[in-house]
Amino acid sequence: MSQQTTKKTTLKPLGNRVLVQRLEQEETLKGGIILPDTAKKKQETAKVVAIGTGTTTSDGKLIPIPVSIGDNILMDKYSGQEVTIDDEDFVILRADDIIAIIN
Repeated sequence: MSQQTTKKTTLKPLGNRVLVQRLEQEETLKGGIILPDTAKKKQETAKVVAIGTGTTTSDGKLIPIPVSIGDNILMDKYSGQEVTIDDEDFVILRADDIIAIIN
């Protein structure tokens, strides 16, 4: 019997970048029709998966990123770079593209 292990890829954003995963919302119309992913609009809400170290000012002071791993955030609609890692979709975006933390 062979043992199969799966290696999970990790991605650590650099600088003032944040790795997020969009929150999925199933969309069903009144008639019970479920919209395919290609017809849905992109969600602006996401969960923070990883954060970078922050921004360094010209005098060497570190300004940390104002969100934590696990926070639900509201981001600019078309911001960031979409990436797929281990068959999961993520977005890497600048901390400046985060509009708000959702409580």
